[in-house]
Amino acid sequence: MATVKEGPTQDLVGNCLALAARVTKLPTQHVWLDYDKEANVLYISFRRPQRATRTVEVGDDVLARKDGSDIVGLTILDASTRQ
Repeated sequence: MATVKEGPTQDLVGNCLALAARVTKLPTQHVWLDYDKEANVLYISFRRPQRATRTVEVGDDVLARKDGSDIVGLTILDASTRQ
């Protein structure tokens, strides 16, 4: 199999590999990501449908969507500036 060495493609692959390494450490089997570029908000869902019963602020511009004691999703504001 050929190796892709193009700039933007290699960047995409590298970023996805870094994401894969972190996602596999989450205590969940499913993760859905939705990014609103205009609002710079990342929505992370751990189940579909989420059916959250409440939202709790867990950090600066980070909201946890909960159903009972279970976290069913996160909303991350100013997502592109996060490390």
